[in-house]
Amino acid sequence: AARLRVRDALVAQEPAGEVKVQGWVRSVRRQKEVLFLHINDGSSLENLQVVADPSLENRDLTFGSAVEVQGKLVKSPHRMQNMELKAETIHVVGPCDTLSFPLKVKERHPLEYVRQFPHLRCRTNTLSSLLRIRSEATAAIHSFFQDNGYVHIHTPIITSNDCEGAGELFQIETSNEAKESEEKTHFFNVPAFLTVSGQLHLEVMAGAFTHVFTFGPTFRAEDSQSRRHLAEFYMVEAELSFTESLQDVMQVMEDLLKTTTNRVLSKCPRDVELFHKYIAPAQKVINVAGKELQSFYSFWGLLISYNEAVEILKQAPQTFTFKPEWGCDLQREHEKYLVKHCGEVPVFVLNYPYDLKPFYMRDNEDGPQHTVAAVDLLVPGIGELCGGSLREERLPLLQSRLQRLGLTDAYQWYLDLRKFGSVPHGGFGMGFERYLQYILGVDNIKDVIPFPRFSHSCLL
Repeated sequence: AARLRVRDALVAQEPAGEVKVQGWVRSVRRQKEVLFLHINDGSSLENLQVVADPSLENRDLTFGSAVEVQGKLVKSPHRMQNMELKAETIHVVGPCDTLSFPLKVKERHPLEYVRQFPHLRCRTNTLSSLLRIRSEATAAIHSFFQDNGYVHIHTPIITSNDCEGAGELFQIETSNEAKESEEKTHFFNVPAFLTVSGQLHLEVMAGAFTHVFTFGPTFRAEDSQSRRHLAEFYMVEAELSFTESLQDVMQVMEDLLKTTTNRVLSKCPRDVELFHKYIAPAQKVINVAGKELQSFYSFWGLLISYNEAVEILKQAPQTFTFKPEWGCDLQREHEKYLVKHCGEVPVFVLNYPYDLKPFYMRDNEDGPQHTVAAVDLLVPGIGELCGGSLREERLPLLQSRLQRLGLTDAYQWYLDLRKFGSVPHGGFGMGFERYLQYILGVDNIKDVIPFPRFSHSCLL
């Protein structure tokens, strides 16, 4: 018998004989003359209905059990489904004890509940939909960059580079090193860390390729107990050579988000709809029924400067926990207010204070309020989604800044990039999980990752 995925069976237009479907039982309904099963293999949110003779039932045929069903794919008489499987044999590959199984049939478990079972939560509709969306969004991001001539670079996960200002670091040491005295030697002869960003490595590659990107895990040793932080997350980063315009960088951000979201909506409409209906009913960013990106397509291009943002915040009728002042970083409460003030649409904030940003951002050489050519993209419900800048390609200015910061020796290799064939360039980074939070309306960032942070019940 030919193996058939549930997704393919559901969209089949013609009956088929002698097919085999493998999956897990989502429901069992017994009647006097017929046995109904719903099975799913993860390829679709919808289940495939199996119609069988009651003689094929056995005691192991329960909710959660793994089965292999052979039979004929036939037209369904029911209006809500196109095809169903008329079973000839049902083999229980793996039984499931429904009494001890923490997931119950026809019960919509809260996300807080299933978070206790990181090894089983992918079997719920919510998490299986999330994982299909993640997979499709990942493919869409790679396709976008490949279609636009970018070269994919695998940047290091273990590095001695701390990517100045990008976040707190996890330091790498062996188990033996951890037991030795403080006078130990490092495994790599120098301190090594889990990467917080692939940007500086991408800048190396941008000296040989005009467009490069990376998409991989990054690590921040910040407090990840909150609903907003992760110790490990995925970052999309890109570098563009031969550009002197921050608008070029912003245009790539915009095009990436439009293209990726459009593909997710077209490929996973029912999965996205599940989130907007049951998880985030107030989400208005996306009109799923019409597949229209209200924010993305109708209101792009709203720009304000950092100076304007601070003035808007100072005149706000509400009191902030962090008082807005020029020269201070924008907090999440500030970012969300700015988005609300601008009409709940994506907003680009440009030209941040020189002393607020890392050494690699391009000096605007303006005064008296000294700024750099940096940009953050703020979106409804999240705040900052993307951050980027033009990079400082002028050797004297870069040398001067590194010298003032005492970083000349550590970044001598970075200065070499400006000595040998330097070109104006810029780039940006986007947190993948924040993007998923945005389009799905999920409040807790831990609900858009495959596995929650290390748990006593599942040390994966």
